[in-house]
Amino acid sequence: MARFLAAAALLASPAAAYVAPGSGMPQRPSALPASSAAAQPVLFDFEEPAAEAQPTGAFGVLAAGFGVGAVLGWLNSHKQQVAGVAAAATVAMAPVAANAWVNYEGLEFLGGSDRVDINNANIQAYRQFPGMFPTAAAVICTHGPYDNVGDIFNIPNVDPKLTAIMKKYEKNYVCFPANPAYFIDRVNNGMYR
Repeated sequence: MARFLAAAALLASPAAAYVAPGSGMPQRPSALPASSAAAQPVLFDFEEPAAEAQPTGAFGVLAAGFGVGAVLGWLNSHKQQVAGVAAAATVAMAPVAANAWVNYEGLEFLGGSDRVDINNANIQAYRQFPGMFPTAAAVICTHGPYDNVGDIFNIPNVDPKLTAIMKKYEKNYVCFPANPAYFIDRVNNGMYR
């Protein structure tokens, strides 16, 4: 019943922006000569709406309140659809920001083969070597960048047992220049088991 009364009140209120056709609007000529079309601009005369035509007071506030309430009620009842549209718009408008370099020349050495790039591979790539993960791998990943494979044996304050484990797999290491897209994620790339 309340919605019916609100709709009736909104329909009965005068529209301040409505301008009846032919009320002070000059008629545009159907065809102008070519010489006068560019020389004479068409001017429109707009009338200001009368002050009494604008809804004021409690009735205007009440009508605006009903309108806002109707919009909020509709949004509340269609939450999932609105959220889906907002998510789709966010994905569509987001710039493509892939930090990983897909055509990286040492991609196979980041954990996809039996050889590991000591400058760019993630700590998880060392799991394939028994005894390396997590301690010896963490020593390699938290230091660097390295110029060659032999630099990992010059890391200060490393337990000799860890150095022996790292030396055991020395033939499985390669050293490519540090790539910013991979070097930053060597310890924590956000992928967990």
